[in-house]
Amino acid sequence: MSDLLENPELANVKAEFYLGVAETKGEPVITQPVSVSVMGKKVLVVDDVADTGKSLHLVRSHLKEHGATEVKVATIYYKPWSILTPDWYEKETSLWVIFPWERKETVRNIVEKYKDQGKSIEEAKENLVRYGLDRKLVERFIREILEGQV
Repeated sequence: MSDLLENPELANVKAEFYLGVAETKGEPVITQPVSVSVMGKKVLVVDDVADTGKSLHLVRSHLKEHGATEVKVATIYYKPWSILTPDWYEKETSLWVIFPWERKETVRNIVEKYKDQGKSIEEAKENLVRYGLDRKLVERFIREILEGQV
């Protein structure tokens, strides 16, 4: 993103909210404050999804509290129930979004959830495939997860 915008100044803020697939804490919390001074600066927050919008709202407030003069938000996905509408987003969706870098974590979370509920791993696998994940990839991830528990 910094190359695209021709702006080498990057900073990080970490807000934690999600515990698992569609499971959240009560409210998001800042676990890593902004990593550089934003005093007197215009800031663009880039995130993958505006789901509840609570984390983005918290981050925007955090940046303003640290002196940002303007905070704009850009996301890939926007969900219509979000309390914060990004200034820019690529696509609106009501579906759960699984990014390529989250697939194994999602499979692990679903398998654990099914096991905790007394459901079979096979049932978890079939639901993951039904929701659009590649069968071979799901089977590989489940195998790796189960091997890691030995």
